[in-house]
Amino acid sequence: MEEAARLLAVSRWTVFRLVKQRRLVSVVVATRCRRIPASSVEAYIAERIEEAA
Repeated sequence: MEEAARLLAVSRWTVFRLVKQRRLVSVVVATRCRRIPASSVEAYIAERIEEAA
């Protein structure tokens, strides 16, 4: 979550909100450990670029 937040230049809570809204895909690795694939972050950025165009 922290790395995704850093890549997107947003807060950790914004990343949590994006996951909850299903705008970012996340994978549960351990009981309380969640990961966001780089491909999900890239897809999210691509969508924002398309919307801006």
